[in-house]
Amino acid sequence: MRNRIRKQLRLVEPSIDHEHAKELHAIRTLIVEHPETIDLIYEDLIRGLSDPDAGRNGMMTAEQVFKVLLIKQMNGFSYDTLRFHLMDSRCYRAFCSFGIADVIPSDKTIQRDIKRISADTLEKINRILVGTAEEKRIENGRKVRVDCTVSETNIHHPTDSSLLWDSVRVLSRETARAKEEFGISVTDHSRRAKRRAMGILNAKNAKKRKKLYRDLVKVTKKTATDAERVLTSLVETGSTSVTCLGICAALSHYLPLTRKVIDQTERRVFGDEKLKPEEKIVSIFEPHTDIIIKDRRETYYGHKLALSGGDSGLILDLVIEEGNPADTTLAEKMVTRQKEIWGRVPRQAAFDGGFASKQNLSDIKELGVKDVVFAKKRGLAVSEMAKSTWVYKRLRDFRAGIEGMISFLKRSFGLNRCTWKGYESFKAYAWSSVVTANLLLIARRMLT
Repeated sequence: MRNRIRKQLRLVEPSIDHEHAKELHAIRTLIVEHPETIDLIYEDLIRGLSDPDAGRNGMMTAEQVFKVLLIKQMNGFSYDTLRFHLMDSRCYRAFCSFGIADVIPSDKTIQRDIKRISADTLEKINRILVGTAEEKRIENGRKVRVDCTVSETNIHHPTDSSLLWDSVRVLSRETARAKEEFGISVTDHSRRAKRRAMGILNAKNAKKRKKLYRDLVKVTKKTATDAERVLTSLVETGSTSVTCLGICAALSHYLPLTRKVIDQTERRVFGDEKLKPEEKIVSIFEPHTDIIIKDRRETYYGHKLALSGGDSGLILDLVIEEGNPADTTLAEKMVTRQKEIWGRVPRQAAFDGGFASKQNLSDIKELGVKDVVFAKKRGLAVSEMAKSTWVYKRLRDFRAGIEGMISFLKRSFGLNRCTWKGYESFKAYAWSSVVTANLLLIARRMLT
């Protein structure tokens, strides 16, 4: 049975006289003031259950799962380290409502429960927090600043040889399981593939590298063919064992990705073809990863994030984009979303120079925004953007503050690199960083 909150308070150790302990107490107070946030978490935790009231009591309530997530993102803990601190720290135990005699769940249980929280739920919680900030006169949404950044996925630097080696390694692992469990004959080419990949890495010239690539592609094709044969054999057995279903699921997932890796390698290495970013795959483990090129200089592998910040330092909104859309295509959308949050558009909006265009200026002004300032003018007159040069300079300086807010999210809340697997988990991870940062900032303002 999954519980929303504990109906009876456990015996917990008293908190300590420390600034961070006071912040945690203020965050706990905010959560108590808005029980609807726990209702949202609870709905995620029972999603897919035919009867949430059946079975034994869950080890963590919805309230505890939310608080444990906050502790994790606040400190950048791994699940194992998180569990250690929950056992070791009386302050964290008190914050998460774990009693003195309570057993802390295993790291796998903590991970399972946290990963059930969806990005949509966290976005709704953030909007509740923004409303709370307005009630407490911390933020009014009259002045916003917008910028974009990149959050990387948890992958190694992609090369054609490393992707081929990854494909062989994973397929060989699954076919080896099939050989051990079901006696299906298969040849392991992983050692040969690894030698070829290392040879490509250390090749002295393009001629030697291309020769090694031909053999590596050949080995990868052989491995893929063997994997397809194993998959067919397993399906024909009609086995419904967990092992068989697991191997079939893995092979069905990785085989199309392997074929795509082979195709792009042949086109790039042997055909000297330049592929568009959307045509490439940069990881078989995180195939949703986009290639983001910033300022024509640096290349990142992850997803583009558009963020709106307020005068208070809170992140008012976050949009995780697909692909690498130009900033100019995002300006009006970010202002429109502010209207959804506040019921009105902001009075003033400041953007990075990449958002600047005459069309964006005209469209945003038509929405009702009085002053629309871009960090770079790009042919726009100051009189078109703001009512005076003084206002323009103030808003331009104000916009620079969101870079510090983004840096704060990346340094302190892990937004620089998502360590969760899958696109939906990526979105939830990004939103969890924003929600945790906003809760901490509101708590600090309450303490001043």
